[in-house]
Amino acid sequence: MNTWVGAAAAIWLGMVLAISFLEAPLKFRAPGVTVPLGLGIGRLVFAALNAVECVLAVGVLLALLLGQRSPALLICASVTIVLLVVQMAVIRPRLSRRSDRVLAGEDVPRSRAHHAYVVTEIVKVVGLGATVVVALELFTG
Repeated sequence: MNTWVGAAAAIWLGMVLAISFLEAPLKFRAPGVTVPLGLGIGRLVFAALNAVECVLAVGVLLALLLGQRSPALLICASVTIVLLVVQMAVIRPRLSRRSDRVLAGEDVPRSRAHHAYVVTEIVKVVGLGATVVVALELFTG
């Protein structure tokens, strides 16, 4: 089952890196993409990403419940899943309220919630990478 944990975490890691650290910042640099348009696209993309992340998180949890696990693997995977929950339950709703205001035409300052999301995303990437490494060590060791 550790191979499933490692595989799910690796897929999840790749998706987060591609969307959060590549697509998200680049879309605002594309010609003709306004802030409201970029926010609209971002909302759709991140809603889809979070849905897939939830499926992968459930897969990781099931594989952990059914397979061999070490304390290190449990910690890495748990931290990652908790960060996803915090992002979805606490940070994203705040960002959505702010983007609603921007889309309604208000001029609003940059949100601290955006910085919190970026920090949690970075820590989540580290957690996913560690989960992959620990799962592979258990599988090969």
